[in-house]
Amino acid sequence: MTFAELIKSKAWLSVQMILLKLFPDQEEFIDDYQNVFYQLQVMPIVASKITIDVELVHDTYDDTHYVDVSGHYTDPADRTDEFTNSLAIEFIPWNEWLGMPINENSLKNFSELEIIAHCLNEMTYAGFEQEEIQSEITRISSIKDEYNNLTLKEKKLKTISLDKLKEKLDLDSDN
Repeated sequence: MTFAELIKSKAWLSVQMILLKLFPDQEEFIDDYQNVFYQLQVMPIVASKITIDVELVHDTYDDTHYVDVSGHYTDPADRTDEFTNSLAIEFIPWNEWLGMPINENSLKNFSELEIIAHCLNEMTYAGFEQEEIQSEITRISSIKDEYNNLTLKEKKLKTISLDKLKEKLDLDSDN
């Protein structure tokens, strides 16, 4: 089942109820979610090589659980990272989300309405308009380009190691 098939099989009011149950802090944005939902129902679908994964994750650092929405290449031959096949998909265009199949384990472990709610939350992480999301991608890309254009000396002056960051954060949390 693709995300488009899932979206087109459900009514907004059912999605809204689950969305508000799972994300009560998003109530002020419910009209924005509704607009995205209706856009998705009429948007042209683009085939995707990515499968949507929705899974419950246990964070051992602080012993909490959360739901992660990510993707993986449907065909392992498309995999580009030797360490993981997990992909951040929040910046992928919405019409490509529509063409993504839903992982079978996700369909077993979550209701279809929960999957829609979690996906809507993930795909609007950077905004409720695709132009907003594209602006954020451009902003992040320019930061990356700026960093890549630094000399080694400038990089050393402007960055810190992960250990030093952890140390700094631990010091700041004591205050």
